[in-house]
Amino acid sequence: MDISVSSNIITITGNIKTVQDFQSIKSNIDTVVANQNSIVINLVDSLSITSSVIGYFNKLVLKDKVDLTLGVGNEQLIELLEDLSLKTLFKARKI
Repeated sequence: MDISVSSNIITITGNIKTVQDFQSIKSNIDTVVANQNSIVINLVDSLSITSSVIGYFNKLVLKDKVDLTLGVGNEQLIELLEDLSLKTLFKARKI
C-alpha cells in the first residue's frame, strides 16, 4: 500500500490489509485534518478496507465533523460500503 498527499487529497493505492496500513493512513489523514476540515480520500484499487479504517472514517465524520469524500476505484468496495450503509455517510463515489 502506498499513500500520497496533495493539499486535502489523499490517494491510497494497493490493498489496505494490515495494522501498519491503518497506522499509516491515520497518520497521514491526521496531518491533513490539522489544517483542513474537508478531505478527499481516493482508494484507487483496494478490494476492501479494514474495520479499523472504517471506524476511523466514522470518527472523522461523526465526531470530528470532517467533510469526508471517499473516491473508490473498485466496484466491489462500493457495493460493500452500500451493504454496510456507509456509502452516503462517506460520500463514496466511483472514480
